[in-house]
Amino acid sequence: MPPSPDRLDATDARLLLALREDPRASVMALSQQLGLARNTVQARLARLESSAALAPLDRRVRAEALGYRLAAYATVQVVQRSLAEVSDALAEIPEVLEVTGLSGAADLLVHVVAQDADDLWRLTEQVLAIPGVQRVDTALALRRFVEHRTAPLLDRAAQDG
Repeated sequence: MPPSPDRLDATDARLLLALREDPRASVMALSQQLGLARNTVQARLARLESSAALAPLDRRVRAEALGYRLAAYATVQVVQRSLAEVSDALAEIPEVLEVTGLSGAADLLVHVVAQDADDLWRLTEQVLAIPGVQRVDTALALRRFVEHRTAPLLDRAAQDG
């Protein structure tokens, strides 16, 4: 599990919003846009990059661009005390994008991608073959109505300053 990021303040939020608008902006351009000293911008960027505040860049790459046209969410029930082993095994499968522990009847929510229905079948069989997996229920993602986003939270944080 990654370390917890330091809490972002309003200046951090404004900086991240500016980078969202122009990801290639120079430190000098950001400094002028935000009315901050160049060294302040540089130090804050360095802190944001070294902490867990920013998600990895690969989060921006769309699986569809790599030929994975199907997305699905699988709920996985796991034998008690096997969560770590099952999670480690899931992390070894390239088509597994994210694994989240849940409360309730299912133990894990697994976001997967596949090239087609046959590939999804193969992937489901692969997950079922992991020692400790009891049951897998899969639901196809048909359409994304709201993209992954944090801009509204950044807007709110920027206004809190």
